[in-house]
Amino acid sequence: MSVPHPPRQRPTSTWIDPRHLPYPLVVAGAWSGRLVLVLAAAALLLYGLAKISFIVVPLAIALLFAVLLHPLHRFLRTKAHLPDGLSAGLSLILLIALVTGSVSLAGTQIATGVEDMRSSVSQGIDSFIAWLSTGPLHLTTTQLQDYVDRAREALQKNSSNLTSGALAASSSAVDFLAGTLIALFTTFFFLYQGEKIYRFVLHLLPEAAQDPTFQALRRGWVSLGAYARTQVIVAGVDALGISLGALVLGLPFVVPLFLLVFIASFVPIVGAFVSGAVAVLIAFVVKGPVVALVMLGVVLVVQQLESHVLQPFLMGKAVALHPLAVVLAVAVGSYLLGIVGALFAVPVLAVVNSATRYLVGDDPFPELGDGPLPPTAGQDVDHELPATVDDADARTDAHTSTGTAATDREVGGSHTVTD
Repeated sequence: MSVPHPPRQRPTSTWIDPRHLPYPLVVAGAWSGRLVLVLAAAALLLYGLAKISFIVVPLAIALLFAVLLHPLHRFLRTKAHLPDGLSAGLSLILLIALVTGSVSLAGTQIATGVEDMRSSVSQGIDSFIAWLSTGPLHLTTTQLQDYVDRAREALQKNSSNLTSGALAASSSAVDFLAGTLIALFTTFFFLYQGEKIYRFVLHLLPEAAQDPTFQALRRGWVSLGAYARTQVIVAGVDALGISLGALVLGLPFVVPLFLLVFIASFVPIVGAFVSGAVAVLIAFVVKGPVVALVMLGVVLVVQQLESHVLQPFLMGKAVALHPLAVVLAVAVGSYLLGIVGALFAVPVLAVVNSATRYLVGDDPFPELGDGPLPPTAGQDVDHELPATVDDADARTDAHTSTGTAATDREVGGSHTVTD
């Protein structure tokens, strides 16, 4: 006689027991949920940064200025024995004088060269129109006149848009002036009281997170300083090479071209392409297609020297970023935040790379060691804090500027720091 099975009871809970699911599905679900949260947090952060970009951008520029001026500030404070405030103010004044003098010189050359360039531009346009007629396009005079009439008609129809664009440009100029003042003001306090600000923010974190955050940020600061100083050197070499080529070829506006190439070089890949195109365009309009081809050759030689010699040698392996990572960072940054994103994408990536490598156990700067946490605000000491930004810069200036730190680690296998 068979015994009847008891009726199967339905589970009272509505949750599915993970043990009843395939393990790959459980893992995929866990990863998916966390990725969604990370992407949502990143999107919210970018949205917030875009809304307050008039503050964030000057702060980011001030941070770059501070990391560039910090060696000079440290020299004036320790070697010349100047007070902190005076050394910070003098460093900032020297930066302002350098920028103002360069812009004034470029403006003077543009003002004096416009009259001389008018005839050259007119001849260049005439030769360009003649090339359109006799070149491979074989455009007739009637077609050229038709294109000119269409362009004139389009300008007349969009005159209101051009006027509104001019008003928007004047408003942007006011915003630029305000942002410049904020950046300069913030740079001064980053130099003057950067240690106190850093100490205050650090001690806002939970106690367990303070030490790893402190050590990771030290690596990020050194990486940012190495990147910024290297980019200044590379941009200077690019600008000097292209402007010397323009000077030899007899092109006008050499100083403005130098400044354009120097500033554009801070935007990797895209900046070099745009500034090189401007140099070739000036050569084509003023001197013709043959000189333009020569100028193109000069631009290509300088850019190849930068990408294959200067960048690998100066940046060093400790803060090196793969070219694909640089291209993707610039593309994503420019897509999300425009020119600002393209400008700051690579420095942010360099800082995140160094900090993350330390947190996962791959220390990019083992010569820094794990210094003690800075004292709290109640334990105020002299500005020379142990194992802080000053100490990090002093230990790694020679290594990060030439890339020998990575070479030492590869050859020696170990690195001992002696204070």
